[in-house]
Amino acid sequence: MLSDAELQAYFGRIGYAGPREPTLAVLRGIVAGHATSIPFENVDVLLGRGAKLDNEALLDKIVVRRRGGYCFEHNSLLLRVLQSLGFDAEGLAARVLWNQPPDKPGPRTHMLLRVRLPEGEYLADVGFGGLTLTAPLSLEVGPEQTTPQEPHRLISMDDEIELQARLDSGWTRLYHFTLKPQLPIDYQVANWFTATYPGGLFTNNLMMARPDLNRRYAIFNREFTIRPRGGQPERRTLESADDLGEVLERYFRLPTDPTDVRAVWEKIEG
Repeated sequence: MLSDAELQAYFGRIGYAGPREPTLAVLRGIVAGHATSIPFENVDVLLGRGAKLDNEALLDKIVVRRRGGYCFEHNSLLLRVLQSLGFDAEGLAARVLWNQPPDKPGPRTHMLLRVRLPEGEYLADVGFGGLTLTAPLSLEVGPEQTTPQEPHRLISMDDEIELQARLDSGWTRLYHFTLKPQLPIDYQVANWFTATYPGGLFTNNLMMARPDLNRRYAIFNREFTIRPRGGQPERRTLESADDLGEVLERYFRLPTDPTDVRAVWEKIEG
């Protein structure tokens, strides 16, 4: 559990000043604030530093130093915040389908949350990169659900549930998951693999994302994309370490350590 001081610092980080009761309205406010304030980023993993999931490390990195993280960091912190507020919340695991070959299912290396409320069960996920949810979704299979960004829906997938988002090309598969709760050790193992596997996506590529009210920002290596809600994406190639540092600070609200920026640039410039 997080202390009152730690919760207060977290709420300051995400710009949330509302009630703290375990209600759907509070869940929506926290998810929106977290998703739009804390960027998805894998700088430490790319630079070989790994990712720690204990309370002290998460609070120091994300709240004190105002950095971001990837799914295990984002959703581990959110889970502890929600549980500290009295929410009935637990972690789940998913296999990512987005941008993956359809005939090669990957491991369960994505973390998401289930939250039980009087209104029903909800999915919360503030760590899915370029399509991070900015609102909780009802864990109801079938109907299209609106969010501040793209519409989403949940469909049955054999004995699992699949999350989809409606993009320009139609319904896009994001990931599928079961409702079996995960233990902390499950995330430790999946996080270690994701952060250290030599041939992995996160150990070899710069990946950044942050949604705003009317647009999404994303970086994949040197490609910087701004996607307005309902509009066509604007893309450009980053030209230098200085260019990268400026984009990180302006669009992703990240404090930019020049040494880290140069180290990242050396990884991606080729």
